Amino acid sequence: MRKLRLILTIFTTLLFVGCAERKIVVENRAVVSIAPLKPLVENILGDDFEISVLVPQGASPETFEPTPKQLREVETARFVFGTGLLEFEQELLHRIARNEQIINLSQGIELIAGTCSHAHHDHSCGHAHGVDPHIWCSPKSLDKMARNAYHAIIREMPDSVKYKMAFNDLIIRISDLNMEVAKKCFTDEEEDKAFVIYHPALSYLARDYQLMQIAIENEGKEPSAKHLASIIEQARDKGIKYVFYQSEFPASSVEIICKDINATAVEINPLDENIFENIRHIATLITE
Repeated sequence: MRKLRLILTIFTTLLFVGCAERKIVVENRAVVSIAPLKPLVENILGDDFEISVLVPQGASPETFEPTPKQLREVETARFVFGTGLLEFEQELLHRIARNEQIINLSQGIELIAGTCSHAHHDHSCGHAHGVDPHIWCSPKSLDKMARNAYHAIIREMPDSVKYKMAFNDLIIRISDLNMEVAKKCFTDEEEDKAFVIYHPALSYLARDYQLMQIAIENEGKEPSAKHLASIIEQARDKGIKYVFYQSEFPASSVEIICKDINATAVEINPLDENIFENIRHIATLITE
């Protein structure tokens, strides 16, 4: 019996050591946490890397749970790009053995407190530390995010002239978008332009271009009758033409306000992969 126990102990130890010394083969692949980050990375790396998105279209980052296959892809990827502000992104740091390749693109951005302003994570909202995670919805933030991505890439491949040229072209593209949005938003009118939205996903766009974001959702909850009346009054005063709601919310969430102020409900998707055109489209609607 003792001999059997000894054999089992040795076998288990060897198995453990073998697993511990398992080498992870890094593949020429980049992973982004959400779709709007893909164009930033793609415009720098071009076709040299396969780029995959963790959160599929139609899914919510707030409830997303990576599959075992995706976890393996993250662990073996050369680069993993995220906002650093979504709960599932932070959990990846604890769930994979190799996490030094995870790049936080929010560095250097002045963050805005979200509706979930807790001292710790709140699983109901999916935001880290009560911070609004929608940094990708503003060209000014995109500029910093692109620079963070480039610096991470160039640290690995410092001699790449190709990536440097691609990055410079990307910065010019973002600068052009910034000027286009600024031209629409900064006018001679004394009052700031305003827009009504169900969930406050455009806080960074509003801050950076002096827009007034009027959110229907109140601290992550359905609005009270008093709050709703206040929104309707503000919307009338500002002459709001459109009321935005995100694709994950039903149109009925904004129908009452639209009817009362004679506005049109417009579905937007802040998680659309074509972030440049998406920002341009939203800014045009706000400033019409």
